[in-house]
Amino acid sequence: MAATGSDLGGPDELTEREQRAVEAQLFRLADDEFIQAERFTYWQVRAPTLESDLAVSNNAQDELGHARLWYDAIQQFGYSEESLLWESDPSDFQHSTLVELPFEEGDWADAVVRAYLYDVAEDVRLSALEGSSYKVIRDRTSRIQGEEGYHVEHAQSWLERMANDDDASERVQAAIDRLYPYALTIFEPTGDVEEDIDELGVRTMTLAEMREEWTDRITDFLTGVGFEVPTDADPATPIGRDNEHTDHWDDLHEEMTETYHNLDRHKATRIMDAEDE
Repeated sequence: MAATGSDLGGPDELTEREQRAVEAQLFRLADDEFIQAERFTYWQVRAPTLESDLAVSNNAQDELGHARLWYDAIQQFGYSEESLLWESDPSDFQHSTLVELPFEEGDWADAVVRAYLYDVAEDVRLSALEGSSYKVIRDRTSRIQGEEGYHVEHAQSWLERMANDDDASERVQAAIDRLYPYALTIFEPTGDVEEDIDELGVRTMTLAEMREEWTDRITDFLTGVGFEVPTDADPATPIGRDNEHTDHWDDLHEEMTETYHNLDRHKATRIMDAEDE
């Protein structure tokens, strides 16, 4: 169990060690959410029904909003949006490799399984941040949790429906087998800072504890509707947290930043001002 303790204070009050730990936690949250949202835009106007099209579009928009909250928290340490996103290098990102994988062409089961594996992990992770010793994280966690709960329900509903169709269930099982090793990378460490994150109470569960809870939850649900869950990780799976990504990442990063560079932008623009904290 990770440590709990008194508040660390605001962004200007942290020691070097505390800031390093807080930043590492924020980056893993922000990068995961941003790349997950970017990938899921693929399904806009491609989902099998109008309702699912709207749902997956809304979910992607939610994830983008969550990424914005976390990146804004990182900017309190002096970073700019441009340096974090649009003028970044691919090697600057430490997201789980699950979120960067391209979708299997036209395979809705891939989208449903990926959303389920990710959103349950996100729900577990947010629970571990409710009592964070860093107030900015606590406050933003409470704003995100309701939306993530809906995402899990949406994915579970689809999995229950697809479990009752032979062809769809085969596709779901194939997606589980393919994506499970990448989903495990959500719980991989970022550099050598994880021990500080736990000792300082930035989160209240260790990566191992979160992974165990996630595994129990997805196994109970998926086996309950007739699917099998792999038991082993593939050691050859790129992790992402260590800046080692799949062959797909460079292309996605170029796609993400292409418009900014083609328009010769030097500053990110927003239609609306940021919300008051």
